[in-house]
Amino acid sequence: MQSLWYPYAQMRGHEIQNQVVAAQGVRLKLRDGQSLIDAISSWWCVIHGYNHPILNEALRAQANDFAHVMLGGLTHKPAQRLADKLVEITPAGLNHVFFADSGSVGMEVAMKMAVQYWKNLGVTGKYRFATLLRGYHGDTTGVMSIGDPEEGMHHLFKGYLPEQFFVRPPEGCGDARGAMRTTVEESLEHLRTTLQNHHSEIAAFVCEPLLQGAGGFNFYPPEFLTAARILCDEFQVLMIIDEVATGFGRTGTLFAMEQSGVSPDIMVLAKGLTAGYLGLSATIANDRVFDAFLGDGYDKAFMHGPTFMGNALACSVALKGIEIFEQEHYIQKIKRINQILLEELVGFMAPGVREARVLGACGVIEVTDALVLKGLQAFAAERGVWLRPFNNVVYTMPAYVMDEADLRHVCATMKAWFRK
Repeated sequence: MQSLWYPYAQMRGHEIQNQVVAAQGVRLKLRDGQSLIDAISSWWCVIHGYNHPILNEALRAQANDFAHVMLGGLTHKPAQRLADKLVEITPAGLNHVFFADSGSVGMEVAMKMAVQYWKNLGVTGKYRFATLLRGYHGDTTGVMSIGDPEEGMHHLFKGYLPEQFFVRPPEGCGDARGAMRTTVEESLEHLRTTLQNHHSEIAAFVCEPLLQGAGGFNFYPPEFLTAARILCDEFQVLMIIDEVATGFGRTGTLFAMEQSGVSPDIMVLAKGLTAGYLGLSATIANDRVFDAFLGDGYDKAFMHGPTFMGNALACSVALKGIEIFEQEHYIQKIKRINQILLEELVGFMAPGVREARVLGACGVIEVTDALVLKGLQAFAAERGVWLRPFNNVVYTMPAYVMDEADLRHVCATMKAWFRK
């Protein structure tokens, strides 16, 4: 009997031999004694590495006080301190933090906020969303509807999910010759047309900034976001930015939106927020959104309350993780990772390779056919590297504490598969 149902897996005949018994730094120790460099930081969240002594101590110290209390009618210092810190470090104007327990739920919260925002203002009919093709925002019902409807993993739910408006994204790094498959101008024109024709129905425009993750690892330039912000304002549509994967340094700045020079109405954080220790997300709104929920009764209140929102253990670890990020100059570490990835991957070509590209601390090799990657995971494990190819890409999104030798070994392993 298969008691444990694994994610994104066909369970018939499915067996996983890689049982982790310990982890330290960037290495996973398996039951059979093998050690693997984790090249993808456990779905991009373990930014400080495993078993970090300072984060461990933060967890223990909070557990000695209490692990969790509800935020309904009660409050506690870790949640308040983390909210204050996030307001301090996020783009200007994002002043109000609503906690949940995963990136997917954090995005659900953002969508509900956007719909209710317009209702609270007395504007009717604005309950749909404009978003980018090739996007991914989570696996819960609402956010599935704003993931790519054709090539994304949720296309089988078509007919069940609400229908949204999809815009072609800039396909930003282009092919090996530098040509863009869809330019920023073309994408913005598509967005303008969509908003112009449907703004009376659209509550918000939603996107992942600069780096589209599980939808295909498409990178695009910040100028798109700068102009998209103007279009949202012109057509009275909120802007929601999903920084679940990009937040906390992945694109080279603390938050990807910093590179655009503009601020969204709502931003969502998760993953690196707690460095993989516990589930936590933060949906952060500006004054404009928050003020629309103020009133004399519950008719305008935001009626959403995850049981574990503002969990004290998660908030304490998040606070200490942000402190480490700042004190140990992680942005400089990320710049060094970026330099190594550029040296190792950009320009790499081999049979079956469509393009190698790099953004911040993310390196990707895209292939022409996903079958090219069959067997790569086992090949990498034999060389002491944990990789998990996704559709037609193999990628690395390492912990920021990975040293140069390990990172170059990861890149060499990725390339060796195509040269074998």
